[in-house]
Amino acid sequence: MAEHRQLQRAALLDAARTLLTEGGKDALTFPALAARTGLARSSVYEYFRSRAAVVEALCEVDFPLWAAEIEAGMESCDTAPERIEAYVRGQLALAGDPRHRAVVAISALELDEAARERIRAAHRRLAGLVVRALEDLGHEQPRLAAALLQGVVEAAVRRVERAAAGDRVGCPAENPEAVADAAVALALHGLGRG
Repeated sequence: MAEHRQLQRAALLDAARTLLTEGGKDALTFPALAARTGLARSSVYEYFRSRAAVVEALCEVDFPLWAAEIEAGMESCDTAPERIEAYVRGQLALAGDPRHRAVVAISALELDEAARERIRAAHRRLAGLVVRALEDLGHEQPRLAAALLQGVVEAAVRRVERAAAGDRVGCPAENPEAVADAAVALALHGLGRG
């Protein structure tokens, strides 16, 4: 019985991922989850009490996996600049995933503080890797630099998201790779070179 419940719960989470990928945060509803899994709507409530509970379960499963992907990318690099580049590119690739964008949007609105703190903890672990890379480069203030680097990444994420939504902000269309290249250049070389 317990194994059956685990399989049903996993199927519901898979359905939630598909709904978020295909339709964004508004597509994640209990009727849609029921339809995707063949369960009665009332059965969905046996597994999750609310949409926020579904999102929290997704975050508990997916955020550590996403963080591990970025961490593995960084650890596969030989030099500190390569690790920083892997961090920037990994974060931007993740931000380009429609499912990730939808989960982030929902989590900001619907998760309680304890759930958001668990997400922040995963991000802090990644930030620690960046701090170590900056220490390896001999940076005088690696924690400050890591926080500023995260600001560059977040600005690049917003730029990619606006371009994807059709908002060109007075600039020619930018592809995500060009934004990632610019963010990496800024992270590694500052404003003086690109």
